[in-house]
Amino acid sequence: MNEENKKKFSNIKMQNKERHINNYAESKNNRKSIKSNIETQKDTKEKRRKTERQKIKTKIEKNLKKQDVDKEIRKLKNKKPINFNKLNKKNKSTNEPIGTLSKKKRMKWEMIIAILILFALTCRIGFIQFVQGSELQSMAYIQQTLDRSINPKRGTIYDSTGKTILAVSSTVETVSVTPTNIAKEDREKIATALANIFSLDYETVLKKVSKRSSIETIVKKVDKEKADELRIWIQNNNIQNGINIDEDTKRYYPFNNLASQIIGFCGTDNQGLDGIEALYDETLKGSKGKITKLRDAKGGDIGNTSEEYIEAIDGDDLILTIDSTIQGIAEKYLKEACIDNACTDGGNIIIMNPKNGDILALAGYPNYNLNDPYSPNTEELKNIWDSLPQAEKTRNLQAMWRNKAISDTYEPGSTFKLVTASAALEEKIAEVDKEGEFCCTGAIEVAGVRMKCWRYYRPHGAESLRQALMNSCNPVFIGLGQKLGVSKYYQYLNKFGFLRKTGVDLPGEAGSIFLKEEKVGPVELRNNCLWSKIRGNPNSNDNYGVNHCKRWNLCSAKNCKGNYR
Repeated sequence: MNEENKKKFSNIKMQNKERHINNYAESKNNRKSIKSNIETQKDTKEKRRKTERQKIKTKIEKNLKKQDVDKEIRKLKNKKPINFNKLNKKNKSTNEPIGTLSKKKRMKWEMIIAILILFALTCRIGFIQFVQGSELQSMAYIQQTLDRSINPKRGTIYDSTGKTILAVSSTVETVSVTPTNIAKEDREKIATALANIFSLDYETVLKKVSKRSSIETIVKKVDKEKADELRIWIQNNNIQNGINIDEDTKRYYPFNNLASQIIGFCGTDNQGLDGIEALYDETLKGSKGKITKLRDAKGGDIGNTSEEYIEAIDGDDLILTIDSTIQGIAEKYLKEACIDNACTDGGNIIIMNPKNGDILALAGYPNYNLNDPYSPNTEELKNIWDSLPQAEKTRNLQAMWRNKAISDTYEPGSTFKLVTASAALEEKIAEVDKEGEFCCTGAIEVAGVRMKCWRYYRPHGAESLRQALMNSCNPVFIGLGQKLGVSKYYQYLNKFGFLRKTGVDLPGEAGSIFLKEEKVGPVELRNNCLWSKIRGNPNSNDNYGVNHCKRWNLCSAKNCKGNYR
């Protein structure tokens, strides 16, 4: 029994031992599983925490400005984990999402910037409207319209009779094209026709016809016959647009060379370039007219629009004091005299009406053809003209156009003794026919200088003022000048108009050359009484006194230094 009990007890003990061993194994496995579960839970929490942080970072990046993002990230890295419960409670209590304050600031600045931009635009519109309005309006008008000028008829120039025409404008035509209105397939055909009719270079015409411009002038001042030939060609070839034929004027001078240096001539645009034509250009030229037509952005015509025609106003006519008959006679005999006496520098004749001072004729030789003013006027120049350089051609043309009768100054010589005689009579220091009032001994001494009469070898002796003028006696007029004195003598020079320009109605009048009154001494006064100190160019008279004294054998004059400046 005991043995059986022992066996049962040992069996039970063995069973309990096995049970303990199994329970221990189970508990060990359970601890491992619990540990793994705890680790799994920790990983899950960490992942969830990282996810939450990423969400917060994304949310902050969306709601905050870019410059604050990095700062917030750095703060998150250094701070403890965020308590999401508190954060959610705060958001719920304030009912405002993260970044609302920054949005309000940004909106405020955006509004301010928008208002400033609107104000600037308003100012700019006001400046364009009120300050630049008229200028822009005129520019828009120029772009939107095509204007073709109509030249007025220049006024006619008559001689003193009012019947003889010296210059007149005749009607001609000007041909132009509007390239934007010409079809591409018609350009070569039109260029060929224009070149053939008006004898022009085909390539030059084709370039003008093919340009992208509003208007191009092909030829100016053509005869009506040529223009009519073009009109017939346009009609036969059914050309509707692109070729313009406008009325124009051309200056014509019926007498060619007559009074050429008085009348002057006109340029290609009917503007006066010389003589009366230049001086009275505003009176003669009139006012231009125009043809205005609307055009599109490409410069082409706009359909169903009419042309606006503004008529030109013709210029006024002029009547000169020149008598064409007297002018023709003066020019004829001046030419003969210059040729017979071999006057290489030419000559001039001025014929005046002594009662009123009207200039009846003002002739110059050589003259030139007013209808062809750019061609040489002498055979010598014609032979070498093509070989001359342009500067030399210009110089010769200017010399040819120069009116020497008013542009060049000269010495009147002994004729100036009339001025001295007139002053002496006015001041009652001499009488016209008083016998023996003066005595010519062949010379007179002035300031220690002996001045001779031209007939010193056989003196005139006793004479009156009339006889002294007839004999052109130098000592008599030197004596009269001494009696008058410098101041009184210059008063008469001024009254006669010698100290100023005459104001003749011609361009380029030169003034006289006199010493200033305060520089005139006894010898200089003596010279003025005999002849006036007048030279061709004020800049060329530096040694005039010396040259003049040499000419009259007066080099021994002690106070004659040639100081004529």
